[in-house]
Amino acid sequence: MNRVILMGRLTRDPEVRYSQGERSMAIARYTLAVDRRGRRNQNQDGMDQQQTADFIPCVAFDRAGEFAERYFRQGMRVLVSGRIQTGSYTNRDGQKVYTTEVIVDDQEFADSKNSNAGGDSYAGGSSSYGSGYQQPARPAPSSAIGDGFMNIPDGVEDEGLPFN
Repeated sequence: MNRVILMGRLTRDPEVRYSQGERSMAIARYTLAVDRRGRRNQNQDGMDQQQTADFIPCVAFDRAGEFAERYFRQGMRVLVSGRIQTGSYTNRDGQKVYTTEVIVDDQEFADSKNSNAGGDSYAGGSSSYGSGYQQPARPAPSSAIGDGFMNIPDGVEDEGLPFN
């Protein structure tokens, strides 16, 4: 059985591209910083001597990729489940390069909006993702309901949300 469940923080905003062909599909790539369990090793100055997190590359396709593009931002803590996929290719120098990534089946927020490290991660704005694509604006923090949940704007299809 090939199944992985990860909880970590996004190291940067997802990088999204769209496939070519009759039916264009979103392909979102992002990296999760996943803390290692256990005691941290520290030197006399109190500085960590070893890496205490693993950086796991993840790939989300189609609707999951669109969701990541629209809602995931650097610093957010997210929960991801999927499968590990390995591969290899030969680079320009003729060296064989091995790859490992998580192919995402499910992804969801692991924190409420108010506890997010980014603070204004739900604020609107636009940034460009290749070929002139403008990222859709998201609702501002003032649209939050008093219980800490984000108010889903009209026009968002239920099928695009990570829960049923």
